[in-house]
Amino acid sequence: MLRVCVIGMGPIGNRHARIYKADPLAELVAVCDINHQRADEAAAALGVPAFYDVQDMLDSVKPDLCSVATGGYEYGSDHYLPTMQALRAGCHVLVEKPICNEIAKAEEMVALAAEKRLCLGVDLNHRFTPAARLAKRWQEEGRIGHLLFMNMSMWIMNPTESSPYFQIKALHPHTVDIMRYYCGDIEAVQCFATKAPGRTIWSTAQFNMRFRNGAVGHLTGSYDIERGHPMERCEVAGTKGRFVIEDMFREVTLYPAGNLEKTVYTNPIFGGMRDFEDTFINRIHRFLEQVSAGVRPEEIDGSGADGLAAQKVLAAAIESLNSETVVYVR
Repeated sequence: MLRVCVIGMGPIGNRHARIYKADPLAELVAVCDINHQRADEAAAALGVPAFYDVQDMLDSVKPDLCSVATGGYEYGSDHYLPTMQALRAGCHVLVEKPICNEIAKAEEMVALAAEKRLCLGVDLNHRFTPAARLAKRWQEEGRIGHLLFMNMSMWIMNPTESSPYFQIKALHPHTVDIMRYYCGDIEAVQCFATKAPGRTIWSTAQFNMRFRNGAVGHLTGSYDIERGHPMERCEVAGTKGRFVIEDMFREVTLYPAGNLEKTVYTNPIFGGMRDFEDTFINRIHRFLEQVSAGVRPEEIDGSGADGLAAQKVLAAAIESLNSETVVYVR
């Protein structure tokens, strides 16, 4: 059983902590937040000690694993320091997305984890659903064939006015990760964006992409559409077939080439995924499984390297938006 601490006790940190508390592979041993009230309230609810300083917690509790669920500017500016502290203390780390807003700091996080042979994962939870896994299995079985194109979209209502690139940086680590999960590394990006009425940020964006293997892709994202309707769609097509995932886990359909009989998996009413929180449960349990099994850090599913690769694609997209050119991912 892994001894776990959670750093950052906002809504997402509390969600992480509840999930660890219920997982048989974990023992939640402490929570930490610089906001004393948030730390104290979470500690009281969860029955563990509260800390207000990361290093004090690491020195006192000596956990095996930490979740970093801090927020900050663009949802990701406060991830770097606690992640580095936990890694230096010898802890495996699961960090919320985006891994970090600054590419150089994200590279440091990934490099330190590799140097210390520690597992660094990112909460790229959209790939951890039965529908996503089944689609991946179909692909690995050769039922899609040579990859041709991918269409990805995600939209929610988020009225927050942050940096001009808030929607691109905060929403699309998920979508870009899913695109890379099925089609591999992205080598070139072209991005256009618009501002909905009353918005000051680039609140809706479209991206054209070319993958290193030659496939092409398209991504649409928005912070301007109300919830209550489908919010995510993923389509991958190849020479032998095509699959479509609706709403992360609701349904996935395989359309074989030259065959009018399609295969459909629908999330079951009884025993299936209940809601979005289950994607966190699946992702956290997978990280605990892999760390407990001694999986090599470079083989972690949804790794720090995956999170870094997604941020590099988004950095290229922002450069493209500003320059109105195609930008190669560095």
